[in-house]
Amino acid sequence: MPLYIASLNSGSNGNCYYVGNGVDSVFIDAGISCRETEHRMMRLGLPLRKVRAIFITHEHTDHTRGAEVLSRKYGIPVYITGATFRNSRMNLEHGNTRDFAPFVPVNFGDLQVNPFPKMHDASEPHSFTVSSNGVTAGVFTDIGMACENVINHLRSCHAAFLEANYDENMLENGRYPVYLKRRIRGMEGHLSNDQALELFTSHRSPAMELLVLSHLSAENNHPQIVHDLFTRNANGTRIVVASRHEESEVFRVG
Repeated sequence: MPLYIASLNSGSNGNCYYVGNGVDSVFIDAGISCRETEHRMMRLGLPLRKVRAIFITHEHTDHTRGAEVLSRKYGIPVYITGATFRNSRMNLEHGNTRDFAPFVPVNFGDLQVNPFPKMHDASEPHSFTVSSNGVTAGVFTDIGMACENVINHLRSCHAAFLEANYDENMLENGRYPVYLKRRIRGMEGHLSNDQALELFTSHRSPAMELLVLSHLSAENNHPQIVHDLFTRNANGTRIVVASRHEESEVFRVG
């Protein structure tokens, strides 16, 4: 059974990634409004009634904005760590939150979600891989550096959403203040195009079919720059750039 994946939105204005196997599915983050999530799922032909859970990577609002209303309206449980929940200031209904622990899988039928810690400027940041019947997709965004957890999980993936947040030259010569440039470049900030490329070329699985470049900066990157960079080094992997304005197509993996 293959996996079906899609980006509903990707960027500092909101992040939401769909992964499912045709029977069960999950959202990794819910950073756009419930109404916009509904519209985009409908256009993609993906039923919200099959979404079993929302997994929250960290508390920043571009990853949590739609979670409260989606959870309340559709009865979807939100999987979130205690510190992330406290710092998110979300008002989730009692009984509709679930804790998760790093490296402890969460199962929904044949769909398995695997959380692991990462480096980012948040309270308890995590990323996730989602697997079903031997096929794995990962969501690797909001990462300051490629730690061993990220590297090891990327090696298992047939598809991945991988952050390529900024072009070094555009950031350096852009209008951001120095402190913000340092934060973005820091070990708990974001991956540059070059850092993401190094991670991809050095640690991708030979079975990787699809790479969806994600969480691009509106100010400090451009889709064509990063698409061209990765396409030159794709070695058979399909390269797609996720939009900060609209949903992607639904990709079949495996």
